[in-house]
Amino acid sequence: MEKDTSIIVNGIGKRYKIGAFQERQDTLRDLIVNQASKVGNWFKGGAPARRYENIWALRDVSFEVKQGQALGIIGRNGAGKSTLLKILSRVTDPTEGYGELRGRVGSLLEVGTGFHPELTGRENIFLNGAILGMQKKEIAARFDEIVAFSEVDKFIDTPVKRYSSGMYLRLAFAVAAHLEPEILVVDEVLAVGDADFQRKCLGKMGDVANSGRTVLFVSHNMSAILRLTQESIVLDKGKVLMRAPSAEAVDFYLNRGLSKMGERFWEEDEIPANSGPFKPLAIRIVDKSGQVSDSVRSVDPITIEIEYELSEDITGLRVGYYLFTTRGEAVFTSFDTDSEELFREYAYRPQGRYTSRCVIPAFTLNEGRFVLGINASSYRIKRYFQDDQALSFSVDASGAPGTHWPEPRPGAVRPRLDWTIEERGKA
Repeated sequence: MEKDTSIIVNGIGKRYKIGAFQERQDTLRDLIVNQASKVGNWFKGGAPARRYENIWALRDVSFEVKQGQALGIIGRNGAGKSTLLKILSRVTDPTEGYGELRGRVGSLLEVGTGFHPELTGRENIFLNGAILGMQKKEIAARFDEIVAFSEVDKFIDTPVKRYSSGMYLRLAFAVAAHLEPEILVVDEVLAVGDADFQRKCLGKMGDVANSGRTVLFVSHNMSAILRLTQESIVLDKGKVLMRAPSAEAVDFYLNRGLSKMGERFWEEDEIPANSGPFKPLAIRIVDKSGQVSDSVRSVDPITIEIEYELSEDITGLRVGYYLFTTRGEAVFTSFDTDSEELFREYAYRPQGRYTSRCVIPAFTLNEGRFVLGINASSYRIKRYFQDDQALSFSVDASGAPGTHWPEPRPGAVRPRLDWTIEERGKA
């Protein structure tokens, strides 16, 4: 490992056996009992073979991280992001390959990791510092800052098993970020906190990254990835698809598996088994001329079509989409039964093939790249299917009123509003 390299990952793979019993052999007694059981089964003619399937959560993952670099790790659920961080944090061992880390590692992987429930908040702060190899006086010097950041000062001498998940998270992040590890590893756990706390944590992580320490950051919040990291790795099905500057990696991730022509079809293996009787078929963007397109104009109406199939009759179904910016900012949500008329007419939908279609009026969206997420549910009763990144498309604002000068307008929308100008006489 070079002097300026903090992390090296070489061919890491992690295999799990699905359906296999966990055989614990933590003590001599466990080992003896396990071996005796195997001998007994051998005398009885052998035990029936256990059926299990090998699943590779990670396979042949390799990369390096320079000291002081903030690296994002992005990918869909199940891509292997959290497994990778657990291996690097030494929570679990890899099946193959190895990782090397230079310096103290502060990890925030999930609520409940790293604290002893019977110890108080104060005791856990000193315990975590000791695990990081810090002396007591070093921890004490940062103690007040940790407590102030976490905002749990009234409960600092209470056993953490009595903390709410929010209190636990606040203290866990404060400890991980303030005990000055050379490497900070943070998973999507920040999503548990409220909006104000998330902003506070992201600000602190920015300070950590700017101070020359190494940060590994997993998140589905693309805005946070773009803000905090210089480069990002895109993981898919346990493999590294690309490593690039974060803006390029985010764009690749948001368009991964999507047609460049503004249309997306779902493959069988992309549809969860419990989605039935709803089955998504396609989603597409249609321009004013009726053509499927990846790029549309702000001055024109934009049609969104969702094609799906019902294998059984459904009552109370609604199909719609969430519209986001590429930075994860919500623009609006719309469902096909939002109107009272369609709500009554399609309260019951017999099995068959459907297309739910809506039009975003002209002069609604601002220029930029947008992401559509699809949702099919029976209100708050049941969710059949959801894909938060079903399709992305671009909006071009050229030709829109107000674009005579080429300055960008902030915001995700640029509606053409009804203004009046009234002359009140000479000044």
